[in-house]
Amino acid sequence: MTARMDKRFAALKAEGRPALVTYFMGGDPDYETSLGIMKALPEAGADVIELGMPFSDPMADGPAIQLAGQRALKAGQTLKKTLQLAADFRKVDADTPIVMMGYYNPIYIYGVEKFLDDALAAGIDGLIVVDLPPEMDDELCIPAIRKGINFIRLATPTTDNKRLPTVLKNTTGFVYYVSMNGITGSALPDPSLVSGAVERIKQHTELPVCVGFGVKTAEHAKLIGASADGVVVGTAIVNQIANSLTKDGKASADTIQAVATLVRGLSTGTRSARLVAAE
Repeated sequence: MTARMDKRFAALKAEGRPALVTYFMGGDPDYETSLGIMKALPEAGADVIELGMPFSDPMADGPAIQLAGQRALKAGQTLKKTLQLAADFRKVDADTPIVMMGYYNPIYIYGVEKFLDDALAAGIDGLIVVDLPPEMDDELCIPAIRKGINFIRLATPTTDNKRLPTVLKNTTGFVYYVSMNGITGSALPDPSLVSGAVERIKQHTELPVCVGFGVKTAEHAKLIGASADGVVVGTAIVNQIANSLTKDGKASADTIQAVATLVRGLSTGTRSARLVAAE
């Protein structure tokens, strides 16, 4: 597997704090602003970057992320350009792990082998493809792992102990626990329920467990980060971008800075959430 991801989680474990995993949509609101946002994330405190691949039919995404995808597609973003975004980011940052997140259709059209080769060349560490269940691992998951790209799987509150081993079988990098059922950007889950779920998943895997959906503030990040190995924030960042745009949906002078400010706040939350080592 890509060493970058393992190295980052090992370093955070040694520090005794969870990772801050930040999601944004590639190409939202335009390529240059999006690259500026990506470059600003690690400096603001992001430990892992999730790079959204815009898609015209994102059925698992809430309104905010759907709109971000529409803005990106309207501005001419393609899968090729999203890979280029990662490659341009890698010119200034060789260490921050990048996970591309999205749907299988654009990858299938691009060509799986070509996509994986181009992703490796662009410095991609992992993939989250929300509409590929474990039963379809031969499509993308196994070829990705063979090339050394992590394939990160989602577990949800409805993933019971019988299903969990199937979900985790070919999962690498980390496990993404979606802390509630429904679309992205919903309300914050009960931290005590999250803690129990993380514990349950850890009985089946050695991998770090990162928790997302609904985290919007430093306080949320701190509460979730008390039990999780990582806190994933997406909708709050995407909303911050949307709120900073001009009336006609273009980037403003504040767009990049607005995201950096939000992420800095979230980072203080994760940094104050001390992980209690399970004896």
